[in-house]
Amino acid sequence: MKSLKIGDLTARLPIIQGGMGVGISLSGLASAVANEGGVGVISSAGLGLIYKDKAKRVAEAAIEGLKEELRKARAKTEGIIGVNVMVAMTNFSDMVRTAIKEGADIIFSGAGLPLNLPSFLTEGAKTKLAPIVSSARAAKLLCEKWWQEYRYTPDAIVVEGPKAGGHLGYKNDQIFSEEYSLEKTLPEVVAVVNKFAEEHNCHIPVIAAGGVYTGEDIYNMMELGASGVQMGTRFVTTEECDADIAFKQAYINATEADIEIIQSPVGMPGRAVRGTFLDSVKEGLKKPKQCAFNCIKTCDVVHSPYCIMLALFNAFKGRLEHGYAFAGANAWRAEKIETVKNLMHTLSTEYDAMVEKIKAKL
Repeated sequence: MKSLKIGDLTARLPIIQGGMGVGISLSGLASAVANEGGVGVISSAGLGLIYKDKAKRVAEAAIEGLKEELRKARAKTEGIIGVNVMVAMTNFSDMVRTAIKEGADIIFSGAGLPLNLPSFLTEGAKTKLAPIVSSARAAKLLCEKWWQEYRYTPDAIVVEGPKAGGHLGYKNDQIFSEEYSLEKTLPEVVAVVNKFAEEHNCHIPVIAAGGVYTGEDIYNMMELGASGVQMGTRFVTTEECDADIAFKQAYINATEADIEIIQSPVGMPGRAVRGTFLDSVKEGLKKPKQCAFNCIKTCDVVHSPYCIMLALFNAFKGRLEHGYAFAGANAWRAEKIETVKNLMHTLSTEYDAMVEKIKAKL
């Protein structure tokens, strides 16, 4: 595999571990991936709940939690550590400022267009900025906006297809449409980004995400113009993943039919593993309760049948009867729990085998 260059950072392997909240990718998983030559990513979602004992207010606890996770990761690795911050979070600004102040190598930001992300960079900050988009149009808009407003070009751009886990940047009728597939969207984004990069004399790697599961998938994405890939689902069933064993086991036990599209309280479709909690939501057994966290800007607090932050936190803790596991379209393919080291070796081996296979055909 080729290395991945993002500004002055170089990852030995072109694999970014996707940020997964609540609590699924913290310092444990992120540092393990970084130690194996990839880019490890800490999710900032729900840290105020995970670290609720750190401060009286959830917002303050989230800041302390991100500081602690970044410091713990730094103690375990000299590799590349990033932070995922969702635009839709009400504490978006706090998390971005904290990540920059603590010296995170890179911030990945999606769930909305992070149009003002460069405004948070302080003098001397070395943190790279990588927006997450789902279309060429969004990539073009963001590149132009950042340049016009801040004279800043993205350090990388992640294009996330509809096979991703968690909240999806697509409408329901787009999720299974070939028109919106990663295989179709990726080359379009690459073309737009390469044109912009050429005009501004810079290099902007495009990262493919959503449904990337094997070394063969990585090869195929790079043949379509990607400089690297982002993978979340595949890292859940690793020993180092920060989730409870019951969360990981939900992937291993799942069948393809168990991976379903849900309607999230935040007003977006999402992909998750079916379970008793989601069944009870469908049956109308969950009732709205007072919002305790005010965590997501778009959450329909009045009509929501449950608190998504609490549901995801419960799942992270293994209490799946009170929550559910977000998952990518390929989660059902998980067969075992393995080390990150072994997984990265497998992905590299599969990629190399694909290279040899193509060579043999020439």
